[in-house]
Amino acid sequence: MVEGPMKHLDPYRQPEKLRALASKMNSIDLPDRPINLMEVCGTHTMNIHRHGIREVLPPNVRLISGPGCPVCVTPRSGIDTAVAYARDPDVIVTTFGDMIRVPGSTSSLSDEKSKGADVRVVYSQIDSIEIAKANPGKTVVLMGIGFETTIPGNALTVLKARELGVDNLKLLSLGKIIPPAMELLASNPDLNLHGYLAAAHVSTIIGLKPYESIAAKGLPVVVAGFEPADILAGLIKLLEQVRDERSVVENEYSRIARYEGNPKAQEVINEVFEVVDSEWLGFGVIPSSGMKIRDKYADLDAEVVHPVEVEQTKIITGCRCGEILMGLIDPPECGLFGKVCTPSSPAGACMVSTEGTCAAFYKYRSVE
Repeated sequence: MVEGPMKHLDPYRQPEKLRALASKMNSIDLPDRPINLMEVCGTHTMNIHRHGIREVLPPNVRLISGPGCPVCVTPRSGIDTAVAYARDPDVIVTTFGDMIRVPGSTSSLSDEKSKGADVRVVYSQIDSIEIAKANPGKTVVLMGIGFETTIPGNALTVLKARELGVDNLKLLSLGKIIPPAMELLASNPDLNLHGYLAAAHVSTIIGLKPYESIAAKGLPVVVAGFEPADILAGLIKLLEQVRDERSVVENEYSRIARYEGNPKAQEVINEVFEVVDSEWLGFGVIPSSGMKIRDKYADLDAEVVHPVEVEQTKIITGCRCGEILMGLIDPPECGLFGKVCTPSSPAGACMVSTEGTCAAFYKYRSVE
């Protein structure tokens, strides 16, 4: 909580406002039964833990962390493919920092880098173009992970490389689309969900329409920002819908997110990518949940123009990251959590990523 003079500079963290929202949430006349709500964004998960929001929930309300971390849902086969590229002496692999330590079947990008592979962390996908221009004798493979928030950057990098004639840059397309995963989880009777807290930044790109089919099946969806006041306000909207037996899509993040989303970003995505079935860690293949580079840009598709031999994918014994991503268990229910699996020695992606559920539980478990 922000105290002192700073509280006036951040209306979304003022203690008195947060207390009022928590009180309002607990005054809602809810049905006398368990109510399960899922947040489907890793930033929500981390901030829910950081600000102790679970501690102020009504006693019959449970928050379940879903598959909101793009690093975490990247299948092990995707990591293995990136590792195979890193093992090629003619390739430079570029990636976001979170991905570098995610374990594949037998190695990680970090392990390969320690053995001499040229693996570079970039802060923007477009940085890969400069690396490619500076290394004309190498193929630069950008590991293109991410949800709808990051996918426009992958698309723009492809378009910019084409525009500049940088023909040694290739994209390994591993992007994911979040609503199909939400649809799948909504139908899982083991979860018995009663509502979704949807990601603010994803929704600024895709808008609200993609969630309407979920609401039509009886599951409320509320788009909420990431500050504690946003999260509490979003939960209030969800619980009011549960109380009133309504099921619609609401927008708590209206200061930025719009119903139609960001048409320019959507146009860029649709220009470069087509929607395909895609494998998610823990889920298997989810229909229409991934992005493939269109044939017109196939010369920039790493897997088309620079195929590599990928090792057979192996399961990490004891790691239950997949079940955690599906909301079926909490991290402490995994036998590796906090023992074999820690941030300094992660067994799975959920402990590596700064948005991973295991990382959130581990970092803030002392105040749970």
